[in-house]
Amino acid sequence: MADALSEAAERSARGGFYLISGTTMATVIMAIAAILVGNFLGPAQYGDYNLVIVVPQILLLFTDLGINTGIINFASNSRSEENKGLTHRILRHGMLFRIAVGAIVFFIALALPGFLSTTLINRPTLSFYVQIASISIIFQIVFSTATSAFVGLDKTEYNALTQNVQAISKTIISVALVLIGFGLGGAVMGYVGGFIGGGIIGGLIFIRLAKSKEEKPGGSYRHTFKLLTGYGWPLYLSVLMTGFLPLFSRVILSFFSTSSNIGNYTAAQNFIQLIAVVPSSLTMALLPAFSRLDSSTAEKVKLFFKRANKYTCLLIVPLVVLLILFSKQVVQIIYFKGEYTVAWLFLSYSCLVYFLVIIGFLGLSSLFNGLGDTKTTLKMTGITLSIFIILAPVLTALYDVPGVIISSLISNAIATIYGGFVARRKFHVEFDIKASTRIYVVAGISAIPSVLLVSLTKLSAPVVLLSGFLIYVLIYLSLVPLAGIISRKELETITDIISSVRPLRVIATPLVKYEKRIMNLRSTDASSKTGN
Repeated sequence: MADALSEAAERSARGGFYLISGTTMATVIMAIAAILVGNFLGPAQYGDYNLVIVVPQILLLFTDLGINTGIINFASNSRSEENKGLTHRILRHGMLFRIAVGAIVFFIALALPGFLSTTLINRPTLSFYVQIASISIIFQIVFSTATSAFVGLDKTEYNALTQNVQAISKTIISVALVLIGFGLGGAVMGYVGGFIGGGIIGGLIFIRLAKSKEEKPGGSYRHTFKLLTGYGWPLYLSVLMTGFLPLFSRVILSFFSTSSNIGNYTAAQNFIQLIAVVPSSLTMALLPAFSRLDSSTAEKVKLFFKRANKYTCLLIVPLVVLLILFSKQVVQIIYFKGEYTVAWLFLSYSCLVYFLVIIGFLGLSSLFNGLGDTKTTLKMTGITLSIFIILAPVLTALYDVPGVIISSLISNAIATIYGGFVARRKFHVEFDIKASTRIYVVAGISAIPSVLLVSLTKLSAPVVLLSGFLIYVLIYLSLVPLAGIISRKELETITDIISSVRPLRVIATPLVKYEKRIMNLRSTDASSKTGN
């Protein structure tokens, strides 16, 4: 059992590293572009830009049909069973299906921009920009299908490359065109250009990987379609609803809020996307791991989930606390013109949902999907969407942007509680509530000096941010071993896992050594007290 767990953990560590590092780099690059474009356009035009791209994003949701998730699952399993011919056939057929559906959606968008911009975003004057943005649909399909294949094949380095090409292309084109004076149009063309670049690179790598000399005759398109959608259809409905949530929030805001407030809200979401890189990458990396640990090995699944949720808490909770603590300083530094006056408040509110990590907010979907129980994922997403659709229009009409954020928090909390109940009953998983609670307590105690720094000093925003960050991290890293959150054995296990990924080893080794030193000090102190 230990070997299976170690192997799953090592593969997750490798995949997670490339996903996290690649996605982090891409997200940072796009965040820089978003910040520059946001500063140059101002809140109102930046709000309009984010409403424009909602239209192709909504249409894109109807092109997946569960194929991407099916590709990840079957590519991972077929690879482990040394059935490369089947894997390559699945990849090629899946890509062709998605492109065919995408072509239909693209022509609909091209023909009805006025109707779509009026119906979906309540901005008929933006129909021309909607038409331009719709050009990205086909390229987004190639981009997303290729990156899904890379994850399933455990070629996450290609995922990182493709994402970064897309991010760099978008950044260069959008910033350059906005600076030249194209304004909103330049930002939209940058959005399209990014997916053209990423789609071409991802597509070329995909073609190389999907070639097979070992493939045997047989396996019709119809058979592949049934295979992919049979596994992925419940997940597709889940992805459809999950992807629809943020877009629906923009649609609601377009009817009840101003473009300026939408711009402030989007500015806050740019930072949420940065912090979301870590949990989303962990979630994607855990899916193949749970696929390899099938439900018949109940003890393995139980132990792996318990560890994964605990370590996710250990990483996510301090990140969230830091972002809430220094939200005002971050916004002041990044949006230097001072036009985004309420973005920091929206940022603080939006971070709260990640505190649900203690009850499996980030790990339950990987558990259910990896073990083939995609219907439970669908039910969880359905609960989230249903409650959000009921609450969001009412609360947004009453409270503007905070109403959307509160609706999201409540709906996600209820769905996660339901998912945790099903996971305990069906797969007998456990949450390490004791250790996770200690993580929250330590994260809170570590914040006290930083709160005093923010409240009692009049230092500049950069000085407060840098000094507060360093103080917080040092205290948190010191208290984690002192509070008994991680044992020496767990540190050894973590060391073994990260040793298989050299770049991750370089980053994590100094932190692990520091934790061990604190543990040694604690052991020495305990021994001296016993001796006395």
